[in-house]
Amino acid sequence: MFKDISIKEFDPVLAEAMAAESVRQENHIELIASENYCSQAVMEAQGTDLTNKYAEGYPGKRYYGGCEHVDVVEQLAIDRAKVQFGAEYVNV
Repeated sequence: MFKDISIKEFDPVLAEAMAAESVRQENHIELIASENYCSQAVMEAQGTDLTNKYAEGYPGKRYYGGCEHVDVVEQLAIDRAKVQFGAEYVNV
């Protein structure tokens, strides 16, 4: 329905405000930890179709169908966190 329209086409005023915020963040040092900006990779990950999916439960044990791809991503996060923190169990 909206896949072929960009935010700039859909709402130019909003797109302009978003672009201005990006410029502001690039040109200023933010000293508030909770307002630290994230990397382009994180921004891309948060803007995927995964955002549209509600996945209650755990990988392989969901309450709703259609979570097979979310399960892959969540299991990847679990496995990587176990290695990173040397943990036997991880909940993400």
